[in-house]
Amino acid sequence: MNERHSIVRSVGAYLPARILTNDELAKMVDTSDEWIVQRTGIRQRHIAAEGENTSDLAAAAGRKALENAGVGIEDIDLIIVATTTPDMTFPATATLVQQKLGMHHGAAFDLQAVCSGFVFAVATADSYLKNNLARRVLVIGAETFSRILDWTDRTTCVLFGDGAGAVVMELGKEGPPERGVLASSLRSDGRHWNKLYTDGGPSSTRSMGLVRMEGKEVFKHAVGMITDVVHNVLDAAGYGIDDLDWFVPHQANKRIIDGAGVKLGIPPEKVVVTVDRHANTSAASVPLALSTAVADGRIKRGDLVMIEAMGGGFTWGASLIRW
Repeated sequence: MNERHSIVRSVGAYLPARILTNDELAKMVDTSDEWIVQRTGIRQRHIAAEGENTSDLAAAAGRKALENAGVGIEDIDLIIVATTTPDMTFPATATLVQQKLGMHHGAAFDLQAVCSGFVFAVATADSYLKNNLARRVLVIGAETFSRILDWTDRTTCVLFGDGAGAVVMELGKEGPPERGVLASSLRSDGRHWNKLYTDGGPSSTRSMGLVRMEGKEVFKHAVGMITDVVHNVLDAAGYGIDDLDWFVPHQANKRIIDGAGVKLGIPPEKVVVTVDRHANTSAASVPLALSTAVADGRIKRGDLVMIEAMGGGFTWGASLIRW
């Protein structure tokens, strides 16, 4: 039976100008470039400027995605912003992005699944498109994670950075899926909430809180959860690991990326890695990695691309996309 698939028409990205290196961090906390690289693979991260908010990063990435798609904001029906670091408790950061892009129609909302947010947002946009609730969607992952870090805690402050990435998704032609989102799998398990969380929030402490993490526990669960959803998606779409052209994982930690690649049997040359330059940008990490690989010519039209992520909650998910 023929059906319509939602395609990814373009991708865009934005990174703040300021780069914070490991050597600079070593002057702030008891750490070193060698220690950080050995344990995480991270060499630097981008930090948003004073007064530069998540909505600013998101709007900049969104503009680039629109430009690369050759469409205007008037062609967008829905904006979804995946973020853990909204400008304000309310309104939704997506509505601020809507305003900054000059969109006065359609709808806009935020999605919160921490580092899995962009993957969840892609699956959500896919559902909206297939159910005729939108014709074209701007999906953005954007974070100013530096604002919720404890800069005295070397176990967390070295891991994260700021940035934004976006894709334009639209409904493709009816028929065999030459392009588009082929399958998605989303999961969560709230039993693990206290392994990666912030120690505050509007309802509990009337403050935003700072990131707290049990690193060994997160690592212990990550590889298994990632491989589980990747296999689920491949099975649902009728493909195998060998069919993949590119694996674009959440950029949390090089050891997690390597571990998942080994367990899945994906050759390193098929894995897109940007964690060394961007660090963990939470919901922005997957679209930033996609943008990098598209820009440098690795990901091309027709390639079979697997995106995946895992974040606090725990949440985790994956989507298979024919580019």
